[in-house]
Amino acid sequence: MEKYQILQELSPGALGVNLVVEEMETDTKYLVKQVECIDEHHANEALEELMPLLKLQHPNISLYHEMFIMWNSEISSLFLCLVMDYTTQGTFQTIMESKRKMNENIDSEWMHTMLSQVLDAVEYLHQLNIVHRNLKPSNIALINDNYCKLQDLSSQALMTHEAKWNVRAEEDPCQKSWMAPEALKFSFTCKSDIWSLGCIILDMATCSFLNDTEAMNLRKGIRHHPGCLKPILKTMEEKQIPGAEIFCLLLPFMLHIRPSDRLAIKDVIRITFMSTSFRNSCVALNMHRQAVPIFITDVLLEGNMANILDVMQNFSTRPEVQLRALNKLLTMPEEDLDLPWPTELVEELISIMKQHARILDILISTCSLLLRILGQALAQDSEAEIPRGSFIISFLMNALRSYPNSERLIILVYNLLSIISSQAATVDKEPLQKFSAVVISVLAKHPEDVEIAEAGCAVLWLLSLMGCIKESQFEKVVELFLRSIQLCPDRVLLVNNVCRGLASLAKVSELVAFKVAVLEEGSSGLYLLQDIYELYKDDPEVVENLCMLLAHLASYKEILPELESGGIKDLVQVIRGRFTSSLELISYADIVLQALEAAAHPNPQEQQLEPASEPEAKVSAPPQDPIFHP
Repeated sequence: MEKYQILQELSPGALGVNLVVEEMETDTKYLVKQVECIDEHHANEALEELMPLLKLQHPNISLYHEMFIMWNSEISSLFLCLVMDYTTQGTFQTIMESKRKMNENIDSEWMHTMLSQVLDAVEYLHQLNIVHRNLKPSNIALINDNYCKLQDLSSQALMTHEAKWNVRAEEDPCQKSWMAPEALKFSFTCKSDIWSLGCIILDMATCSFLNDTEAMNLRKGIRHHPGCLKPILKTMEEKQIPGAEIFCLLLPFMLHIRPSDRLAIKDVIRITFMSTSFRNSCVALNMHRQAVPIFITDVLLEGNMANILDVMQNFSTRPEVQLRALNKLLTMPEEDLDLPWPTELVEELISIMKQHARILDILISTCSLLLRILGQALAQDSEAEIPRGSFIISFLMNALRSYPNSERLIILVYNLLSIISSQAATVDKEPLQKFSAVVISVLAKHPEDVEIAEAGCAVLWLLSLMGCIKESQFEKVVELFLRSIQLCPDRVLLVNNVCRGLASLAKVSELVAFKVAVLEEGSSGLYLLQDIYELYKDDPEVVENLCMLLAHLASYKEILPELESGGIKDLVQVIRGRFTSSLELISYADIVLQALEAAAHPNPQEQQLEPASEPEAKVSAPPQDPIFHP
């Protein structure tokens, strides 16, 4: 928990305490569930059972970002910590409580849309033989008005702590009212999820005429007296509750006492699909897990961009349709995409990002299309404002976290970030400051990857130029810069960006200057810079960037002895003699030589050496085209 700051403690759940936290490095908010474990064996057993959940990929399932075990010395207890997405839009429980207070029905179209997503997610889990175990309205999070996610999946090990379960039940009897009869005895199967799902549907259908207490008593009563469901179903029909016909058919078979007599999720979907109201809904196909055939998708995607966007919107939760549509857009001529700024297209891409943020192929295609759109737009108008730039940055940050080992995705993300950060005047710097930590982390994980090093150094240079790298990160960034230049000194673009980035940081930090001059104990980074000169001594741009860096290093009197002993004076004199026509380069060289001369022959009347005048860093404009090939 060291990397998280606790912001708020929420009401405890059935299994543990829920904390709203902020990751200090990135300022990203998460929800952490802390579950007290009996002993280390219990904690490890639960952790091993939950680990496969990290690999799930479904747009309507909120996954765990991290799991770890911690010891709380204050109360001498062991906790399993589960890090989840934190949402502020509420849950199904929020909607139902609001409707009950006003004695209103839930909007039928909204119910169809949300229920289709829930059914789809539950079928996905059951196909993998994964039981949710904790389905209830408060565990279905609202992402936006028409998009929800199941959250808080649990494990057998955590759900069989009888003493804790009984205590929670006494504190809040609602906690267990959605549980199947056999689940109360710690027997969990896919059929126990069906019971909980039936309770959720029952709750949604009775909002207008049952209050909270009556609804809870009904859920608990049908475990022992199934007959008490009949009068409620009759009332639903009499009051013409939206969907009453299909719910009256489904619920008796979802809420059967014997698990073996309950419907399977595929049967629930099939019966629901038979309903006229659901069949007419634009999300009808989304309710059925069978993939949309390719030939049907291709027929739907025929036509112009407006038609393709319409298909993407109507099949928003179907990853196979979204991927096909994205690839179609990637191959369309620019004039058909309505470049440079098809606002509707960008908005739709942003929506897809939210729903399919865990599917690598969709992430890659989305980034490729965004790169094409933004690159073309800025080529036509270098001052154009990037729409929803902050959200795109947030998406890129999450994409890197999800797939830190996908070289193709990393290169695309860095290209996009380079384009976005090059618009310094129009881009909000706050999300870029958070992004720097992710870039540093990914670069550190790929110490030998030349392509990632080149892309990462370009981004770090731009971030340093904009002042988006925190002082606490300076030392690590210098280390990454110097390691990258050692890894691939033959990459001229990387070498230029490293020199520019180090110069930007050295301009504001003496610590950076020291880290460059003394790379590590017994080895000066100045020798590395001399090697770079020997390799690129006929390249004026590299030599000028190298001199700019040396000029910034020479602005600190504590560094001057290192420059002198490292042979920098002789190097700069050679450079000055070879590039007599470059005024900018000569200016940097003179700054270094004057500082070294002043340090070697101080004025005896001065009490101390005045710092050398600080050079003006020459900022080269970022390349107009994407810096690297995707």
